[in-house]
Amino acid sequence: MKSIKNHFSLVVALVSILFAIQVFTIVDRSINAYKENLANNYSVILVAQVSIEEKNIKAISPLISSVLELNPENVIKRLNTKMDKKNLELLKLSLPKFYKLKLKYFPSPREINKLTKKLLAYKSVTKVENFSNNHDSTFKLLVLFKDVISVFSLSVFIVTILLILKELRIWQFMHNERMSIMGLFGAPVWLSSAVLFRLSIVDAIIASIITFILFSYLESSQWISEQFNNIGIEVVVFDKIEDFSLLFGIAMLLSVLLASLIVLGHKEEV
Repeated sequence: MKSIKNHFSLVVALVSILFAIQVFTIVDRSINAYKENLANNYSVILVAQVSIEEKNIKAISPLISSVLELNPENVIKRLNTKMDKKNLELLKLSLPKFYKLKLKYFPSPREINKLTKKLLAYKSVTKVENFSNNHDSTFKLLVLFKDVISVFSLSVFIVTILLILKELRIWQFMHNERMSIMGLFGAPVWLSSAVLFRLSIVDAIIASIITFILFSYLESSQWISEQFNNIGIEVVVFDKIEDFSLLFGIAMLLSVLLASLIVLGHKEEV
């Protein structure tokens, strides 16, 4: 019963680490997808005295993805009450040129300010509207959310690593006599500690399987899909090949590495 309890504790600790890593991965993918969605809906308005060729505007900054000249007819129609055709044409000629700039990705406030300065430095450009207030608030919220998840994941990682070390230490004490006897008969460290490595590897495999089942269920959950659809993004919750391979590798590496630390510590004590 005690042995089962020790196994259970290590498996839970490993599952906690793998869960935290995958949650961080999902959050990172969600933020990137949301940034891409924002970039598609976000644009900078450029006002110029004369027409500017698209290639010249794109040459100002590599951040600019596309340029669309806004039709002044929409503005004129709003102003049109009882103006005759001649005055409408004069008004059309007197209006500045408006351009809508699409960006390659959702930029940081610093990148927006840098882009704005470059655009304003271009000849004939009179005004740039970057909607900085809304943009900065949204960007800061995304960064804050990611930082909170990062701190949470790191905290879980540290706590569970300490728990795993404790459990492996208990295993070492349980098999200390057998390991010492084998050491006295000249058995190499890896052979006398084989049971410790075997147990840690088995638990790593069990933890990986549990994590696979858990996130496979979440990935197929209709409720999860609806939550992402509500904010207009599509996110891969769990890639059964790529994500599982990564999580399995992390579980095995942690188990073997921590078991090695316990074995080396035991060797120094001897």
